[in-house]
Amino acid sequence: MTYRLTHDHALRRFDLWDESTPVAHALYEERGDRLAIYHTEVLRSLRGRGIGGELVARVLDEVRSTGKGVIPACPFVREFMAQNPEYGDLLGEKPS
Repeated sequence: MTYRLTHDHALRRFDLWDESTPVAHALYEERGDRLAIYHTEVLRSLRGRGIGGELVARVLDEVRSTGKGVIPACPFVREFMAQNPEYGDLLGEKPS
C-alpha cells in the first residue's frame, strides 16, 4: 500500500493518508530547532499493520530534510528510534 504524508504547519500535525482517508497522525510542538513529537495515533481498525512505523519513519525523514532535530516525547516514537538507530542523528542539538 502506498501512503502519502502531509504536514499542516498551523496545526503542528503530520497526517498519513491512504488515498483520501487519513489513517494515522503525529502531533508535535516546536522547541527551538527541534520538534517534540508528543502523540502518534493509527486508526483502531488498522493497528498492528506497521502503519505507525511507516508514519514515524516518514515524519523523521521529513524533519531531517528541514535540518531540524527531534525530541521523542511520544513513547512509540522513542521506541521506534531506539529500534532504528539510523535516526539517531536527529536526537542531538543542531548547530546554530
